[in-house]
Amino acid sequence: MSISVRRRALLALGLAALTSSAGAQSKPVVRVGSKIDTEGSLLGNMISQVLEAHGIKTSNELQLGATKVLRAAITGGAIDIYPEYTGNGAFFFSDEKDPAWKNAQQGYAKAKALDFEKNKIVWLDPAPANNTWGIAVRQDFAATHHLKTLVDLGKWISAGGAFKLAASAEFVERPDALPAFEKAYGFTLKQDQLLILAGGDTAVTIKAAAAQTSGVTAAMAYGTDGALAALGMVILQDSLNVQPVYAPTPIIRAQTLEAYPAIRDILKPVFLSLDGATLQKLNARIAVNGEEGRQVAASYLKSKGYVK
Repeated sequence: MSISVRRRALLALGLAALTSSAGAQSKPVVRVGSKIDTEGSLLGNMISQVLEAHGIKTSNELQLGATKVLRAAITGGAIDIYPEYTGNGAFFFSDEKDPAWKNAQQGYAKAKALDFEKNKIVWLDPAPANNTWGIAVRQDFAATHHLKTLVDLGKWISAGGAFKLAASAEFVERPDALPAFEKAYGFTLKQDQLLILAGGDTAVTIKAAAAQTSGVTAAMAYGTDGALAALGMVILQDSLNVQPVYAPTPIIRAQTLEAYPAIRDILKPVFLSLDGATLQKLNARIAVNGEEGRQVAASYLKSKGYVK
C-alpha cells in the first residue's frame, strides 16, 4: 500500500471514528419527570436510576407538579418520560363514561392507542397495581359510625353527620374524582367541609386526617398509600366502582424511545415487580419512616438486582 493510499485509509478511519463519536455525543439526555406526591418521587427515581445504570444519561425533573403540569410537560416536549396511571386516560381524552377504564387490560390498551395516535406518546408495560383514588377515614371514626363503604358515607353525610375532608385542589375539582363520588353516592360537601392542601401528596392529607387537623375526619388517598395502616386510616370501599383502574405505567415520547429503544426492556421487569403490596411498603418507608424517595428506590432496585 502506497503512503498516499495509506493516508487516505487512515483519514477515512479517523472521519468514521469522529462521526461515530459525534453521533454518540449527540444522543439526547433523557429528561425524567414525576408528579409531586410520594409515589411520584419513588417511581420517578426508579426510572432515572435504572436508566443511568444502563448508561443512559438523564436529567432530574422529578416532583414537577400535579397531573396537569406533567401532562403539559410531556406533550409540550419539556420532559421525555414520567410515571403515569392508566385511569387518567379517561381524563386526558374526555372519555370518562367508557367502562373500559375500569378494566385493567382494556384501560391500558385504550390509553396506549389514543396517546400514541394523538400525541406520539408510548405507554410502556404497566405495574400490576391499582393506585386508584379513594376516601379514607380514621379507623375509630369508621367503627363508631359503621362506615365500611362509600354508600355508608353518603348516607352519613346526607343525614347531617360531621365530616371534613383533606384533599388537593385537583381531587376536589376534577370531574372524575370527588365530583364523581358525590354524584354516585348522593352527597355534596360544602366549602367548610373541605380542607384543600397545596400539591397532590396524599401523605399530607392522610396525616391531616389522622391528626384531626382543623377538624378533619377523612382524607383523599390512593390505593397504594403506605401511610394508611400506620396512621390508623382505612379506605372506604368504592362499591359502585366509580373509579377507573389506575395502574402505574411509564410513558415516554416516541422520539425518545426511538433514540433509546432499550428503555422498553430496561423498565419492563422493574414495573412488573411493583404490585400493590410492594408499593404500599415502599411508600410507607417514605411517608411514615421519613426516608427519601431516591434512597428507597435505590435500595429496592439493588435488592431485586436491577442495578448493581
